[in-house]
Amino acid sequence: MHPNPAFRQTPADRNLAFARSRGFGILSVNGPEGPLMAHVPFLLSPEADFAEIHLARSNPIARAGLPLPAVIAVSGPDAYVSPDFYGPHDQVPDQVPTWNYIAVHLRGVLEPLPPETLRAHVDALSAEHEGRIAGKRPWTSAKMTPGAMERMMRMILPFRFRVASVDGTWKLNQNKEAAIRARAAAALAQGDAGARAIAALMRALPEG
Repeated sequence: MHPNPAFRQTPADRNLAFARSRGFGILSVNGPEGPLMAHVPFLLSPEADFAEIHLARSNPIARAGLPLPAVIAVSGPDAYVSPDFYGPHDQVPDQVPTWNYIAVHLRGVLEPLPPETLRAHVDALSAEHEGRIAGKRPWTSAKMTPGAMERMMRMILPFRFRVASVDGTWKLNQNKEAAIRARAAAALAQGDAGARAIAALMRALPEG
């Protein structure tokens, strides 16, 4: 997390809502030979006190001697910010390049779940994301050939990540004057999808 408190004012409920909406992050634990990481979809509970995930049986984290302290890092849009975006050098001198981004870290403990909980987890996970797709009937595992789902699930294992704390960085040039930030947002709005998303978030900041 960025240490500047200007970028760390987002309330916990908004950080959790962002993590829930993304539903995908980097899970990390300390292994016997160093950090272990896995890119995982997750399903955050209604109270946000835990998240359920699954891992391939062959994933080193699944064999790391759980339970263990863990982090799930959830990334949002990001964009490079050129010093030129702030305005003419004679008006806004001595700026440096930076990167604007959103990131939320969930910290807690990763623990294994009984194998019999896996089916409910994968069905709930697919239902969550199928429900976000407009214009089609949601896919369900009932569409699969009998026995196929069970065979595939033998390759994965269920886990619960108990959330102890949440931290968020929303780095959107809050440390700049509103007029300077507006010029940077206008420049970013001409960029790629990530830059445009960052520009919209910058423009949504309060003027103060």
